[in-house]
Amino acid sequence: MYLHGTSSINAQGHLEIGGCDVTDLAKQYGTPLYIVDETLVRQRAREYVEAFRTSGLKFQVAYASKAFSTMAMCAIAEQEDMSLDVVSDGELYTALKAGFPAARIHFHGNNKTPDEINMALDANIGCFVVDNFIELQLLNALAGDKGKKVNVLLRVTPGVEAHTHDYISTGQQDSKFGFDVSNGAAFRAVQEAAGLANLELLGVHSHIGSQIFEVDGFQMAAGKVAQFAVNVRDELNVTFRVINLGGGFGIRYVEGDTPLPIATYVKAITDAIKSNFGEANYPLPEIWVEPGRSIVGDAGTTLYTIGTSKDIPGVRKYIAVDGGMTDNPRPALYESKYEAVIANRANQAADETVTVAGKCCESGDKLIIDCELSKPEVGDLLAVFCTGAYNYAMASNYNRIRRPSVVFVKDGQADLVVKRESLDDIVGNDVIPERMKRTSAAK
Repeated sequence: MYLHGTSSINAQGHLEIGGCDVTDLAKQYGTPLYIVDETLVRQRAREYVEAFRTSGLKFQVAYASKAFSTMAMCAIAEQEDMSLDVVSDGELYTALKAGFPAARIHFHGNNKTPDEINMALDANIGCFVVDNFIELQLLNALAGDKGKKVNVLLRVTPGVEAHTHDYISTGQQDSKFGFDVSNGAAFRAVQEAAGLANLELLGVHSHIGSQIFEVDGFQMAAGKVAQFAVNVRDELNVTFRVINLGGGFGIRYVEGDTPLPIATYVKAITDAIKSNFGEANYPLPEIWVEPGRSIVGDAGTTLYTIGTSKDIPGVRKYIAVDGGMTDNPRPALYESKYEAVIANRANQAADETVTVAGKCCESGDKLIIDCELSKPEVGDLLAVFCTGAYNYAMASNYNRIRRPSVVFVKDGQADLVVKRESLDDIVGNDVIPERMKRTSAAK
């Protein structure tokens, strides 16, 4: 069993995270429960910031809030000297309500609405990452209406595809995101943006994929972006001040995953920027990156209570937990893999292979297939590791199941940062039209 961060097994044989016994957390907050190791989150953030400081380049490390967005997480990002990237009015509103400095917020997205753009303009955010020609004109017009000139990066697809799941690869040519470099769209976008009065073109953004375990893709992307920058300088007399190479840095979910140390990724990126831009006699740009999963992914653990089971001789044994694809849709979406342990008997050796099923009305609601556990019993607590990224963020109310609460744990203290939804929350936005009420009364 691989334990992440501050996780350990105490004298009672219980899993502890952040100095908190998870059996106590289950009693206090119920299950399912998202538990976040605050110390590990802060450690990961500091590793990025310190690695870039060592490089000597100007930089911004922007936490990709799409991975896990709460007001408490925004507070940590600010305290750890990070910027923040958002992709919706909801993520922007969360950041602003948390008091995150608007000047350090970057707004992404391939279909920002006028209302979202106006909200961001009114907040005076630091930068828009523009994704297409329609947005270029819309942003310029809306900024002009408010008498503002705003910073922009142009998202480009450099033609680099990382080794990752097809559904989460975004840097290759066939992508819904950004201006393609190879077909000339990115060049035309620079030409157009440079001529718009209400936009200040800082540079370009690229993102090559997700859950990446090598540096080659980042180095290749840096080279292609540098080549593009030189071409733009020579042809259009436009010099980029900022290069954003996105995120996608991998984490360990299961045995066999081999992520590199954060400092290794950062050194590869900064060395590639220095080399490629230096050889072209190009002023070294400021470097931005956007880690999300690698900040919060392995800091998260989801705690469930085991309920029913079904043993199919010669096929498999199922155990069911009190959550499922509503709190973690990733196995159903991406065939994502996880490891788990019986949290109230974490010191006992695994002696049974089971498939962990959720409680949703879907045959595909399986959290872990062929999971090695100490013989699970009704009422046991199951801890599934590395659920900090894209679990709470993608949770739903399918089957009208309530979304779990979230607690941050640190130095033996647990703090509630998201309340568990109530049954009243589930129906809170429902409305029965008056005509239906009349029909009901007539019967």
